[in-house]
Amino acid sequence: MPIRLMENFRAVFYAPYYATHALGFYKREGVDVELLTSDAPGDAVPKLIDRSIDLTWGGPMRVMKAHDQDRTSPLASFCEVVSHDPFFLIGRKGAQPFRLTELADKRFASVSEVPTPWMCLQQDLRDLGVDPEKLPRFSDRAMARNYHALQAGDIDVMQGFEPFISMAERDRAGDILYAASTRGPTAYTAFIATREACTKYRDEFAAMTRSTAKMLAWLYANPADELATAVATFFPDVPKDILASSFRRYNDAGLWSRETRMIPHGSARLAQSLLSGGFIARMPGYDECVEPTLNGIQP
Repeated sequence: MPIRLMENFRAVFYAPYYATHALGFYKREGVDVELLTSDAPGDAVPKLIDRSIDLTWGGPMRVMKAHDQDRTSPLASFCEVVSHDPFFLIGRKGAQPFRLTELADKRFASVSEVPTPWMCLQQDLRDLGVDPEKLPRFSDRAMARNYHALQAGDIDVMQGFEPFISMAERDRAGDILYAASTRGPTAYTAFIATREACTKYRDEFAAMTRSTAKMLAWLYANPADELATAVATFFPDVPKDILASSFRRYNDAGLWSRETRMIPHGSARLAQSLLSGGFIARMPGYDECVEPTLNGIQP
């Protein structure tokens, strides 16, 4: 039987997962993987618990939240792929370089679809002495709506990921004011499974980790256009030049991990952001949330 792998949701920064599947890296390691679609972010996690799927990818924040609510949670992360924050702030550049503290004086729209981007950004603001709770912001709008508002001049700054950034450059709707990847490692996306599945499918999951490591090496060794070609069918509504631009920017930012081991200080940065934002009530332990038997497997 194939490993039933369900995506978290369709996003450009998840490209390595799609490419690993599309280019046959799993098959080369001798593992059969069935890639399943998901209807909404986080939709796959309950399916792990009821065993209707074997594996998903997503934010380690979901594992941290699960352990915050239940110290005996069976969920664990392994094989980090997105090791830096893929979100940006875009808007009109002024005469001087933009500073995050200026958000207090801007009509700002944050991401509503998932919690992690705002959790991480609010920690950046706290680090600069800004109370994010006092920041006026639109917090309940989808990124597509915010992008149209930015084009219309109804907001000054929006938080978003690719391809909105490359679209903004093309449409002259705004410039990059802040790249969240510049803060350094922040655990953003990895495989998630139950401990039971990690034991049952240890060999298969290890093979998938090796496959992912080889894909990441391929990704950094080849032009962004080749990655765009490999995953174009997953993004039929995104023009190929925009897709290639998106991947080039993420590649240049070192967004994707160069090793599959979960980076401890990246995990700690995410945990601190979730804690200070009230998403979790206690600081989770690294070993509590990471599956040790699959951490640090080399290709």
